Amino acid sequence: MKLFDSHCHINFDAFQRDREAVMQQAEQQGVKRLFVPGVTRQLSSDKDWINDCPPVEIIEGYGLHPYFIDEHQASDIEWLAQQLDKFPHAVVGEIGLDSQVGNYQKQYELFTAQVDLAVAFKRAVVLHHRKTQPELLRVLKPLRDKLPEVPGVIHAFSGSVEQANEWTKLGFMLGVGGTITYSRANKTRQAIQQADIHHLVLETDAPDMPLNGYQGQRNEPAQCFGVLKALSELREEPIEQLGDIIWNNTCRLFEQFTQ
Repeated sequence: MKLFDSHCHINFDAFQRDREAVMQQAEQQGVKRLFVPGVTRQLSSDKDWINDCPPVEIIEGYGLHPYFIDEHQASDIEWLAQQLDKFPHAVVGEIGLDSQVGNYQKQYELFTAQVDLAVAFKRAVVLHHRKTQPELLRVLKPLRDKLPEVPGVIHAFSGSVEQANEWTKLGFMLGVGGTITYSRANKTRQAIQQADIHHLVLETDAPDMPLNGYQGQRNEPAQCFGVLKALSELREEPIEQLGDIIWNNTCRLFEQFTQ
């Protein structure tokens, strides 16, 4: 069974000491491909970490994350356009809106500018949210026909059945991670349980979002299998069948892949 971690920050300093060993362990757990979101211009410009990642195939995104709002400059939008022009399959992300970090107006301006680039280059978007799903939907709904067939993924989806349906009706994938392993996340668990299986992708968000039982520990891409196992139990579907479908879903999201 092949696994595709659709969201992992393996380039973060949390993996500086043992990144190669972490990736080898991920591969042993079935992880064959891994998406590394872009969060700042500076981090995306540093490529040294990639040497530590074989044998897992790495796919990079390019974006300006709201967590790092104070680092972003207006000129970074031009830089982002250059990356999208240079890399014809790169997605735009991780981008979004976060109600818990500062300068929301600047967040919104950068977010809409990045969505405009996604439209111009016809690329999928990887969306960050925290109490901002209605705002994200207001921006993206009118642009649905200008984005790819799979317009993107709502990373670390949390919310109701109704919210999940809004995203899947737009064609978006729902990022399924460690949240579903917590019994207290009833609303999200119910939404993922009922969601169309063809709109689900696995993610770890490593080094963050540890699974239940691993609180306080660094999350790792090898836990992608743990997420799949939890999803199989939640939906009461065979893990092999579920794994095959989600692999194909993720390959459609990152459209350079066909299988």
